[in-house]
Amino acid sequence: MVPDEAQLASFAQHINTARNLSPLTTKNYLRDLSRLQSLLKDQAIETLDDIDTQHIRNALTALHKNGLSSASLQRWLSSLRTFFRYALQKQWLSNNPTDGVRAPSKVKKLPKLMDADQTIQLVNIAGDDWHSLRDRALLELLYSSGLRLAEIANVNISDIHCGEATVRVTGKGAKTRIVPVGRCALDAIEHWLRVRSERALENEFALFVSQRGKRISHRAIQQRVKLIAQRQGISQPIHPHMLRHSFASHMLESSGDLRGVQELLGHANLSTTQVYTHLDFQHLAKTYDSAHPRAHSRGKTKPRS
Repeated sequence: MVPDEAQLASFAQHINTARNLSPLTTKNYLRDLSRLQSLLKDQAIETLDDIDTQHIRNALTALHKNGLSSASLQRWLSSLRTFFRYALQKQWLSNNPTDGVRAPSKVKKLPKLMDADQTIQLVNIAGDDWHSLRDRALLELLYSSGLRLAEIANVNISDIHCGEATVRVTGKGAKTRIVPVGRCALDAIEHWLRVRSERALENEFALFVSQRGKRISHRAIQQRVKLIAQRQGISQPIHPHMLRHSFASHMLESSGDLRGVQELLGHANLSTTQVYTHLDFQHLAKTYDSAHPRAHSRGKTKPRS
């Protein structure tokens, strides 16, 4: 078998010690190499140096045909690259056969979102009890400012600036940004703050607290959003991040300002924000299909000869 047992044992020790990887990660690397051994067993390969780029491409194609997902193929190829780089250091081979090989791109799923009417239906919570006031303020802020679940859970009272209509949030990588807050969200927050002190424990700085008076947990927010959606008559499953997706799509649809939406969302890379341009195009395509008098004739009329 190529690689042989001694080479595999040496590699396992290397990634366990030098790279300080977990036993589970080491097991996954060895499993990926075992898969390579199986794919190469019927070929005339005696040493690692006999493996070339075409062997790797053929193996990748075989795995793809067997139904392995793009993400799994990328991970498998990454394991091979790590091993062959180590093999080069050990001088077990002269060239890395994974150089220039690319796994199929992972298909990016478009995020699910709500249209404007559904969003308004969700946040329009009736009632003046503390639960309703808190939930309405929480949902309004989620949608108004496009916050992540962790971001809204971590918002403190001092982060809200009603006079400036902004909220300070700490996002991924501990990066802080200032985000505008809409009038509806500010009104809901002001109503919540009038009763919050009756529920919050002393020295609790969180804007949103649970029934026990402590900062509300991520799980509790997820459960409340799901429950509220059901109560508000929304049939599709709703989770907090859908409000962020909806915020981004609605902002982009209205403004067309991709860079501005990127700043509001706190995305480090513009490519992360660009997924919403696809959603916006889908919306435009649906609008075209429903409004244009010739839309339903597309692709059906044969040209005259």
